Amino acid sequence: MVSVALLSNPRSTGNRAMLPRIRSFCAQHGEIFHYEVESIDQISAAFRTIARVQPKVLVINGGDGTVQAALTELHLGGHFGDSPPPVAVLPNGKTNLIALDLGAKGDAIVALERVLEIARGDMTDHIVPRELIALSDGGVRPVLGMFLGGAGLADSILFCRNKIYPLGLPNGFSHVLTALAVFMSLIFGIRAAFLPPRPSQVRVSLIRQGQIEGRFALLIVTTLHKLLLGSKTGGAGASGLQLMMVEQRPLSLLRAMVAAAFGRLDRQALDGVHLQRGDEIRIEGDRSSVILDGELFQANKGRPIVLKQTPPMPFLRLAA
Repeated sequence: MVSVALLSNPRSTGNRAMLPRIRSFCAQHGEIFHYEVESIDQISAAFRTIARVQPKVLVINGGDGTVQAALTELHLGGHFGDSPPPVAVLPNGKTNLIALDLGAKGDAIVALERVLEIARGDMTDHIVPRELIALSDGGVRPVLGMFLGGAGLADSILFCRNKIYPLGLPNGFSHVLTALAVFMSLIFGIRAAFLPPRPSQVRVSLIRQGQIEGRFALLIVTTLHKLLLGSKTGGAGASGLQLMMVEQRPLSLLRAMVAAAFGRLDRQALDGVHLQRGDEIRIEGDRSSVILDGELFQANKGRPIVLKQTPPMPFLRLAA
């Protein structure tokens, strides 16, 4: 009997070295149905096949793009009817925010062993509901994810992706270099071709709550229960998309960083820091980039990006 269905993308960066170990582990455990796709276009066909084996848990093993495409297809494809299996995400890719939110960190094989252990017993205490962000930018089909970064944060992610990652440095060191470059650009106001650009002007509107316009060092919309530096977004019982914006002012950014480091970001009002919740959020700007779980989109004047919250889906939390 299949307990776990594992969807892997061999082309994701993390899988290039790890996938042989994953394949060996699956070969030793008949309870795992392992399906590999060569591109995200094959995920729909993969889910049609996986649905036939009726797994207790669906595990996604790939980078941010694979996770996003899988969540989109899972929500919109209807392959599992009204009762999709809980989803687990193996630590992979560059950021792993969804995996970390669900308690999966470190070695992917260890996380997969933990998933298998949970699937063999009563999973009730490990199943948690999570809403998704549905992003529409004028296309026919919305794209779903759980973490969106915009304004200065998106510029920093693109800077790291386009300027730092090609250097071939370890991920951790690449992130440190990016943080230093952002610090020089935002805190000291240094402008140079080798540093992230100045954030563009954006307008963010929340239905029934008005709008905020300006230049922001950070713009985050998420349904995860943790933000950067481990700050919580409200946890169980909180509803709506969580929006956090930090104005492009050195003191505002420093206040947010200090509050986040001490876990107080969601507990106190800070000048230049905006924390709100909404069922629908619109982002509009002049070619202002936003990144949803690794995929790039662009907000333009007269053509906003619209974010809505989906009904909750079941996920598998690995932590006790």
